[in-house]
Amino acid sequence: MKQLKGVIFVLIGLFVMITLVSLLMPSRVMTSRTVVLHSDPAYVFGEIADLKKWKDWHPVFIRDSSNISISNPSSGVNAFAEWSTNGNQNKLLITNEVANSIKVSLMRKGENDVENIISVTAVNAGNEIQVEWRVLTKLKWYPWEKFYGIFIDKITGPGYELALNNLKDLAEKNR
Repeated sequence: MKQLKGVIFVLIGLFVMITLVSLLMPSRVMTSRTVVLHSDPAYVFGEIADLKKWKDWHPVFIRDSSNISISNPSSGVNAFAEWSTNGNQNKLLITNEVANSIKVSLMRKGENDVENIISVTAVNAGNEIQVEWRVLTKLKWYPWEKFYGIFIDKITGPGYELALNNLKDLAEKNR
């Protein structure tokens, strides 16, 4: 009985320590990916700003294009795309658009919204541009959420890289 009490005491202490450490971890995680390409900035921004065109370069839209419903109009503030993945409803909503940048929010029921900012910037006098995709993920206070935040860049980053490389291939092919 004494050993059982000791084990329970150690487990409770460990849980409390993990919870306290997780409270010191940030609740926002930024993932960023960048690609430099040779194309017309207006063309590239047109591909990014119109959700109907995402099927030409974004992996999720390529894979599930028949299951994705896109609003009309498909560009501009409040344009959206909706689809279902593993029984979960997803919604991608354009929340802001300026000259060279678009802000998109990914919403899933029961989860915090994920803010995406995709910007197109001229790099030099040539035809080089930089496309940067920044993703801000807000985490809940739960310890497992905070520890998940440590690995979120490694988990989600390759998907953003693939999308940007597909965009690069498309833009350089059609320049």
